[in-house]
Amino acid sequence: MHFVEYSSMSDLATVQSAYTAILQHFVATGRAPHYVELASTLDIGVNAARDLLRETARAFPVGGSWLSHDTDNIESWAPFSNIPTHYLISVDGAQKWYGQ
Repeated sequence: MHFVEYSSMSDLATVQSAYTAILQHFVATGRAPHYVELASTLDIGVNAARDLLRETARAFPVGGSWLSHDTDNIESWAPFSNIPTHYLISVDGAQKWYGQ
């Protein structure tokens, strides 16, 4: 994965941890985590999690990770969509994911 250069308060390992935690939440639940859930998962404060979410989304723009316009809610996090699409993803007969 290629990172885009940007000014960040977080180190690269922290951004990668957030990215991975978001994907793991999608796999486990079928939806994106809210930044409050991300705070709990990463054992950081809520405001720090919100800032880290923004930083992480900016770090992976090409792969299709972005927030809903003017919000801190995940709309899409490659390869998953948090908004229902026509692209259904099923594993072992269970469909709880949408693709981009």
